[in-house]
Amino acid sequence: MFNKIKQLLPFFCYSFLLSFLFCINACNTKKENTKAIKNDWWKEAVVYQIYPRSFKDSDGDGVGDLKGIISKLDYVKSLGVDAVWLNPIYASPNDDNGYDISNYREIMKDFGTMKDFDLLLKEMHSRGIKLIMDLVVNHSSDEHEWFKQARSSRTNPYRNYYHWWPVEKGKPPYRWSFFDVNSDAWKFDSLTNSYYLHYFSRKQPDLNWENPKLRNEVYDIMKYWADKGIDGFRMDAFQFASKDTTWPELPKGYEKNVIKYYGLGPHLHEYIKEMNKEVLSKYDIMTVAEGAGSSPNEALDFVDPQRKELNIAYHFEGVDVGKNISEFGLEKYKAIYSRYDSVFAEKGWLSIFLANHDQPRMVNKFGNDAPEFREASSKMLTTFILSMRGTAFYYNGDELGMTNIKFNSITDYNDVATKNKYLEIQNKGGDTTAYIELQKLTSRDNGRTPFQWDTAANAGFTTGTPWLKVNSNYKYINVVTEIDDKNSPLNYFKQMIQLRKNNKELFVYGKYELIDKANPNVFAYSRTSAKEKILVLLNFNKEISRIVLPKGYSLGDELINNLQPLKLQGSDISLQPFQACIIKLK
Repeated sequence: MFNKIKQLLPFFCYSFLLSFLFCINACNTKKENTKAIKNDWWKEAVVYQIYPRSFKDSDGDGVGDLKGIISKLDYVKSLGVDAVWLNPIYASPNDDNGYDISNYREIMKDFGTMKDFDLLLKEMHSRGIKLIMDLVVNHSSDEHEWFKQARSSRTNPYRNYYHWWPVEKGKPPYRWSFFDVNSDAWKFDSLTNSYYLHYFSRKQPDLNWENPKLRNEVYDIMKYWADKGIDGFRMDAFQFASKDTTWPELPKGYEKNVIKYYGLGPHLHEYIKEMNKEVLSKYDIMTVAEGAGSSPNEALDFVDPQRKELNIAYHFEGVDVGKNISEFGLEKYKAIYSRYDSVFAEKGWLSIFLANHDQPRMVNKFGNDAPEFREASSKMLTTFILSMRGTAFYYNGDELGMTNIKFNSITDYNDVATKNKYLEIQNKGGDTTAYIELQKLTSRDNGRTPFQWDTAANAGFTTGTPWLKVNSNYKYINVVTEIDDKNSPLNYFKQMIQLRKNNKELFVYGKYELIDKANPNVFAYSRTSAKEKILVLLNFNKEISRIVLPKGYSLGDELINNLQPLKLQGSDISLQPFQACIIKLK
């Protein structure tokens, strides 16, 4: 017997060793998985976007400024939000409302001084509000010193900070531009007899990320702001940063799917990894990838924790629905969110938003601004944003149910995209009247009108002449009117934020499951945590709509309801126009 045990001993030792190694590996795997889904603050945050030019003017010049924002921080705090994303406030000639930057280390004079910024950051942090800055480094202004130097001669050290095409090589391969009056992204510059590249306006030349010196300049800029204590960066248009500098011919009509051809350049992820190593990994900050490819899997590559790149994917499919959701179709819309959620179910993180400075008001695009539907649809959309899995981004003024201004004349518009497209249509003899009608639905200026604080002149935004006209409905859509109305969109927004905060495991991290995907009017889904389950019902229609509960669903207490009562007959639920309800499931 002893000899037999002696013979088997090496086997037992080997088995024990394997078991031990397996346990160690399992523990490490568990730690890695836990780390991948850890409860980061930026996952749980509600981010409130402030468009500084339109938020609050402190000096009567008609332009919102940093002191104006400071004066309203108690209001921002009262909303219950966790962070503010601030649109660009850097020095700029303002061709594209601050997205054309001439100095990344100075504040635009319209907005104040660096001293004002330092005070803003201090006052925000004292209220427990984090600050996310826009990082606009796909392009600069043509008035930036880098570009002034670059265009001075072909041998200037800054020449390679931008993309150039010398005339002796002939006409450059066509590249479409978002804002150019001729939709041409190559602009001839006579000083050096060359063309420079601009995916956006002519005053926004694209930076050459293939140049390591340029990349290091950007990293130093990022460190400058991170050292000041900001809490994150929103990476504007960054998916376009890397270019194929062989400049191949692109297929005819490619601009209809421009992300496929401009996004995800050959070295983009390489540069983001380098940025993470050189800057992001050294600070406790969050990062948002504006634009993240053209599919959920491409978006995931930006924010997969194992890749060590960015934190939150801010994709556009959820807002690329044309003029409005009714024309696009709710079934297709539900499929977008369900597809993204399935890819991000185990790792990576998404943003959830319906509006920003580049979009019309969410009530007009996804709801209905008619007097009988505006408040209900505003609340319904708030319910959607704050009940989905992902970081909620909410645009200033939407908490009031602000609406499109619907300008009748091109002279009322300020936006470079709207004005240049109008000129292009006019130059080609097109229908400018039809274009203006379309802009009432889609123009970015619809979302940029001054914030509506009260019933005083100019909605309390300024004592001067506002840089953009104030919507005439400010007399009844404003903070002062809504703050004392318990049924207002503003107070509903606050209630929904608290509901989300009080039930983080459900609303932030809970499993999402689409219900009745073929329903053309109702977006219904469940959210499930380890302990409980809820049902979210959203009627995206101006008519009464029905949904039949799946088998096994038993309704419990209502958590929130924008229109009382919920009409239930057996398993058949009737929802009023734009009704939203969240209910516990037994």
